[in-house]
Amino acid sequence: MERHSLPDDEATDSTRGRRPRRRTVLIATALVISLAAGTGVAAQSGLLSFADGCKGSAVRIDLAASPDIAPAVRAVADDARRDGVTSDGRCVDVRVDARENYEIADGLSTGTSAPDYEVWLPDSDVWVERALDAGDGVALTPAGNAATTPVTLAAVPSAGKRLGWPEKTYTWAQLTAAAAGEDAPRLGAADPARSATGLLAFGSVVASTRTEDPDSDTRIAATAEALAKRVSESDGQVLRSLVRGESDNARGNEAVFLTEQAAFVHNSADDGGSDLQLFYPTDAAPVLNYPLNLVNEPDLTTAESRAAMRFISLLSEDRPQRTMAEHGFRTGHSVVPGGLVRTAGGRAPQPFALTKAQPPATETVDEALGMWTVTVQDARLTVVVDTSDAMAGPVPGRGGESRMDVTKTSMLQTLAQFTPADEVGLWDFGADLDGARDYRKLSETAPLGERAKDGATHRESLSDAVSALAPVPSGSAATGMYDTTLAAFKEAQSSYVSGKCNAVIILTGGPDTDTAARTALMAELRKLADPRRPVPVIAIAVGPEADREEMNEVAAITGGAAYEVSDPSEIQAVMIEAIMSVGGTKR
Repeated sequence: MERHSLPDDEATDSTRGRRPRRRTVLIATALVISLAAGTGVAAQSGLLSFADGCKGSAVRIDLAASPDIAPAVRAVADDARRDGVTSDGRCVDVRVDARENYEIADGLSTGTSAPDYEVWLPDSDVWVERALDAGDGVALTPAGNAATTPVTLAAVPSAGKRLGWPEKTYTWAQLTAAAAGEDAPRLGAADPARSATGLLAFGSVVASTRTEDPDSDTRIAATAEALAKRVSESDGQVLRSLVRGESDNARGNEAVFLTEQAAFVHNSADDGGSDLQLFYPTDAAPVLNYPLNLVNEPDLTTAESRAAMRFISLLSEDRPQRTMAEHGFRTGHSVVPGGLVRTAGGRAPQPFALTKAQPPATETVDEALGMWTVTVQDARLTVVVDTSDAMAGPVPGRGGESRMDVTKTSMLQTLAQFTPADEVGLWDFGADLDGARDYRKLSETAPLGERAKDGATHRESLSDAVSALAPVPSGSAATGMYDTTLAAFKEAQSSYVSGKCNAVIILTGGPDTDTAARTALMAELRKLADPRRPVPVIAIAVGPEADREEMNEVAAITGGAAYEVSDPSEIQAVMIEAIMSVGGTKR
């Protein structure tokens, strides 16, 4: 990306590199009329009325907005009431309520709270995707973007000086490395699970670090662990975590991931706080893009739908756009205001224009959230291992070692990477292993650091159980994998622990020919899958005989996925990758 010493063109393109959304497009005609054709045409069509005053009662529209943009949108709504802005001759009465983005997204996705608003304005598409991913209970109709603001790193003056502000520029990877070095400023962030700013910043660190060092997972994990020690619950709290002057104690943060707009508001306040200095990394430039969405538009009356679109179209007009800029947001204007950047703490040669900055792809966000979750949250895993005849076959090039031998070695290596607080249990399965049942519970799911009466830790007992795994000849083509998967899923879900990465991992060496059991499993999983207690199933096919595609179809119902390894020695890397991939599942 080019670097600029002066404000330059700012792209506010709302094109999103994300998977298609499951939402209605019933207001497409109204959207085209009000936003594309222009307010003049809309007025002629009778949709808008500017001169006749209010006729009849006002149309009330409730708008739930991200806390950072709520004051600006509320100011526009107040002006609209004072000016008598109308739709179809009736006053448009928009009431703006500041609501935490993650709370709304979680409420919509789980169905735990019915929307009491007609328009939702979060700070990022991250929340829209989260609201839609867990189910089809809510319809969100996109209606443009209200503003943008880039994600940066903000430092108090003493820390900025140590980092070389403003002359020294960094990539995201270099910036976080500098913040982890000798005499490094104390770096904090808002929780990426609750903050789009924290998530997009951490996602940029992940992408940048991998670009500079493909074998970088250790560095990324170290960054996540360091951030986790100084994480704040919300965007508002992360500002309060900053030190405030030389006499402040050593516990405060000296640098934080922050938006330009938040830094603008902070630096504009006359409260005795230190003016922040902004670093704009020279590589990827994530932005908050403030997407407007109509909520359950088919349920709105015609008057409500038109009034909502009238207000949304109003937000793109010059006066409201100036209001947005006065609150520190970048708008649809072609030039980034120099005053905004300077007040926020940007100075040349920091590349603050960030041309063509767009929200990141869904896959990038999901991976970053997964890595964060796995690093900072404990895991609770039920590992289920195939001990049928299929696991007795030799692995080519491994000196006669069987699939089971190499699988056990990989599992023990993986086990060593978990912390004492991580919970892991062990089952095995085959044909009729335990009477009529196809599975056995070999070790309860418990914290690895937990000690038994004999003084042994659960990690030690589990390692012994893994080492004792052996193929059990049966002569049957049915392995019991589907029945076992259902039983393991039910138990993991019934003993679900909130705040942990709950998952079931199936290691299988061959297909299960019981198609009736597969059909029954899929039907049951569709009934049992609960986004409030997510337990993704991760299936790892060991060798080509295992049917990865069938297991992927099964696992996907739970939010999991299937993987294939040609060599069991790859299991360790795949297990870590798989856990990271589901780590971003909302919990």
